[in-house]
Amino acid sequence: MSSDTTSQTAIFERRESEARSYCRGFNRVFETARGSEITDTGGNTFIDFLAGCSSLNYGHNDPDMKTALIAHMIDDGLTHGLDLHTDTKAEFLDAFETHILKPRDMDHKVMFTGPTGANAVEAALKLARKVTGRSNIVAFTNGFHGVTMGALAATGNGYHRGGAHAELSGVTRLPFDGYMGPETDTADLLEAMLEDRSSGLDAPAAIILETVQGEGGLNAARPEWVKRVAELAKRHGALLIIDDIQAGCGRTGTFFSFEEMGVMPDIVTMAKSVSGFGLPMALMLVRPEHDVFGPAEHNGTFRGNTHAFVTARVAIEKFWSDDAFQGELAEKAETLSRAMADLAALIPGARLKGRGLMQGVDVGSGEMAGDICARAFHKGLIIETSGSDDQVVKVLAPLTTPEKTFRKGLNILLDAARDAAASGRLAAE
Repeated sequence: MSSDTTSQTAIFERRESEARSYCRGFNRVFETARGSEITDTGGNTFIDFLAGCSSLNYGHNDPDMKTALIAHMIDDGLTHGLDLHTDTKAEFLDAFETHILKPRDMDHKVMFTGPTGANAVEAALKLARKVTGRSNIVAFTNGFHGVTMGALAATGNGYHRGGAHAELSGVTRLPFDGYMGPETDTADLLEAMLEDRSSGLDAPAAIILETVQGEGGLNAARPEWVKRVAELAKRHGALLIIDDIQAGCGRTGTFFSFEEMGVMPDIVTMAKSVSGFGLPMALMLVRPEHDVFGPAEHNGTFRGNTHAFVTARVAIEKFWSDDAFQGELAEKAETLSRAMADLAALIPGARLKGRGLMQGVDVGSGEMAGDICARAFHKGLIIETSGSDDQVVKVLAPLTTPEKTFRKGLNILLDAARDAAASGRLAAE
């Protein structure tokens, strides 16, 4: 690291909390960003395959969203509205209803929660408990739902759970699809425990899951497993909550990650890319019969973001008003699958993970995955890891990444993996 970079980052070392995270692996001061590229103060440009951890599915500073937002601000449009009726909220809801909900035969109400995904999960768990009168929640191994206390109870990661230093209760954790190996259908265990009144599994208010576990290591549930879990939830009077915070907004190839699985969740949580522009915004979709919160029973000063309503509307109208964008995602997913297969072939025992444009490779250890990502950064690519031991190299490129840039980034990643694999072999010798 150059002395110039050290001087620029000194303020962060001196004053920012030790809780900072991503900046430790990407120790530069970033200044500008456009599309799928981000540039530091030294003029070095990097391809961004992290994309705000899937908060920038449409890339940095989309020109149409930016133009609409600037116009709103120049015209003195509201900057903050609590949950007042506003023109921008009406326009967002109309676009969401027209282009997202109705084409998918979804009758869900939209509840704006606090601006984080964790707050949407908190609202979902509270609502399920109020609807059913039950307190227990079924969650799954390697699931990640946030780090506030209610959401953290449903999160599996031991490191994050350890940060609470308090009892995390009200959740029964069961094995996710594939957790016990390919020969075991873990829905069998869920069914057996739900039907055995001596299993110790208290009747759940809800079953919460991600169809692809982003932070858990890109574990992708089979459609038949998700469908069976949904059927078990309904049979036993529990609500089905699908956490689409990271896997939604096109990341798996369709707007919602569950669209082709034959299920209709009672509740869907969304955040990250729902604003379209990287602005803080989260929401909960809930079937009308379960919309039982009283006024302000789950509230927050920043429930709904007026600026985010502007950009989210543009994102929906620009990318989801027809099937063209979804077709482009399918083509990119094939390109990504081929590249991930090439990467996996470089490392003995490596396994392909994920689906759609949420794919990666389990390279067997956090040390190897970290080495690959560090070498990639040195070559001009920002990419991160996930998984219980950070052993999965995870690609979260913006969905709008031009093909040339996408292939360039994948080639950088493959070069980094080759170097890391060769270094590992030399060390072993």
